Amino acid sequence: MAFPPQFLEELRSRLALSDVVSKRLRLIRAGREFKAPCPFHNEKSPSFYVNDQKGFFHCFGCGAHGDVIGFVMRHDNLGFPEAVEHLAGEAGLAVPRPTDEDRHRYERRKTLHDLVEQAARWFEQQLHGPAGRAGLEYFRRRGLDTDAMARFRLGFAPGDSGALRQHLLKLNYAEEDMVTAGLLKRPDDGRTPYSFFRNRVMFPVTDRRGQVVAFGGRILEGDGPKYVNSAETPIFQKGTLLYGLSRARQAAADGKPVIVAEGYMDVIALVRAGFEGAVAPLGTALTETQVQELWKLIPASEKVPFLCFDGDNAGRRAAWRAVERILPHLAPGQSARVAFLPEGEDPDSLIRAQGAKAMGALLEQAIPLADAVWRMETEGKPTDSPESKAAVKAALEARVGTIGDRDVQSFYRTEMRRRIDEAFAPPPRARFNPGPWQPGRRFGEPPRRHVAGMPGRMTSKPAGEGRGRVQRLPPVRERILLATLINHPDLFGELGEPLGLLPFGDPELEKLRRAVLEWLSDERNGDSTLDVAALCRHLSSAGHETMVSALLGESTYVHAGFARPDASTEDARKGWWPTWRHLHHRQMLDDLREAKAASARDNNEANLARVVALQQEVIKSGMGMTDDSDFDES
Repeated sequence: MAFPPQFLEELRSRLALSDVVSKRLRLIRAGREFKAPCPFHNEKSPSFYVNDQKGFFHCFGCGAHGDVIGFVMRHDNLGFPEAVEHLAGEAGLAVPRPTDEDRHRYERRKTLHDLVEQAARWFEQQLHGPAGRAGLEYFRRRGLDTDAMARFRLGFAPGDSGALRQHLLKLNYAEEDMVTAGLLKRPDDGRTPYSFFRNRVMFPVTDRRGQVVAFGGRILEGDGPKYVNSAETPIFQKGTLLYGLSRARQAAADGKPVIVAEGYMDVIALVRAGFEGAVAPLGTALTETQVQELWKLIPASEKVPFLCFDGDNAGRRAAWRAVERILPHLAPGQSARVAFLPEGEDPDSLIRAQGAKAMGALLEQAIPLADAVWRMETEGKPTDSPESKAAVKAALEARVGTIGDRDVQSFYRTEMRRRIDEAFAPPPRARFNPGPWQPGRRFGEPPRRHVAGMPGRMTSKPAGEGRGRVQRLPPVRERILLATLINHPDLFGELGEPLGLLPFGDPELEKLRRAVLEWLSDERNGDSTLDVAALCRHLSSAGHETMVSALLGESTYVHAGFARPDASTEDARKGWWPTWRHLHHRQMLDDLREAKAASARDNNEANLARVVALQQEVIKSGMGMTDDSDFDES
């Protein structure tokens, strides 16, 4: 039965949810909310909360969630029209009378809702019966206990293709309705319909109000796709709903992050770890309607859901598809962030192995949508010719052009052009051969290569030989930086990347640095990467024996005792960073002088942008500088 939306809004606004609930439960005030033992599942401590300001109730134990109408329906076991009429009497409102067509449509949907709910209960029963032993063992292997299975209403569909049909027929449901609801499938030859889900663990999918409307099923053995989902029905459209949506609504209202994962088990793992705002698409890529639904969940000032994807190639492709869907709908204050998991991990495996803190740290490292667009159009693309650079620029322009909001599009276009100008700008100095530009490289930064075992971390690949520029920086500081790392290789994870960012003026020292960084970043060396003796043997066999002997001599240590092999790791770290900052600051000053000279010769927008960017870098690099005037400059 349909009611005018205005009438339902008036009904909800006239009745305080706590007043309605308190007539049926004993509520205890808890700050701005009220709490009580949940009436929908057995528990001793209260986990059922009522919030008048938001107009919702929520149980953190079983996940029950809804408004004042939903509460009366569930608690008093009433249908929607009966609950509305009951509450209208309390509020003193006259109930509008629906047409025969409205009544028929409502009764049809109610029948399908009831039918799917009965199927969900049957699947739950099967999981804990003889037929569901394999499903029960599967969930237990995935770390779920009985309470968790009950909380998410997990079930099992046995291999018997007629068992569900017989059960529902006994409850007086029509076979045709079972087919319409997607529970049965009718063969083309007219034989008796058979169960759509067979030999699968079952995940019930609820609508915004928490009513079961569909299912996802994972096969345990035999032929067939790994996951199947209910076909679309009068009560279920997979492109508009998200798994976990009803629970995420309350979580978002409570200020918790909304996280889009890829699968059912990921959502369950996230919710159990405290991330109740987790949702997942239903067997499809994230749709435009689902994106809009995500933004509706989040308060207006915080419309930034996290899109969380596996760290493999498939996860990256899924991320770029999601970005494509989102871009046209961006609006002021309405965006998203993208988080990539380590290679081979998903939220479920990460949380089980490293806990909720690891997941929280991953969300903190999520990249803004602008960074995602940049990576999407530059990673793996050639940029070693004018034509290829122009192709990258054209791809970015086209992608930004899909943004519907004019202001947002304008700011994106400005940002992408700035990045293009920095990435393709001429080398700021002739001290080293920069090689072809690589996507994601910052302005003025040497070419980068991946450091094995460190996802997302990049280190500079040392430039080639033959620098024609007169050396400006005293090599003693360079020797100190390199000697410290050789004697304390356990600091490579922290010091390797910044060491790779500084160009060395001495060709032989440059060769040695390259050999050290390559050895320490090579996973094939295993635990030996932390063995100073093994590192020195490798460097000597590679032809660097003379330089290593000079580097690790007293002439280096007299300037920096922290570089000695017998210094503590903490002393080595504390001494290394001021030395690095001094060299980095000098480098930035050199770059700024050259940029200003280039701007004086050709006062174009790109050169001016370089000057501004370098001025900011100089300020940053100068912060925290210490006086190291005691160093011998020769």
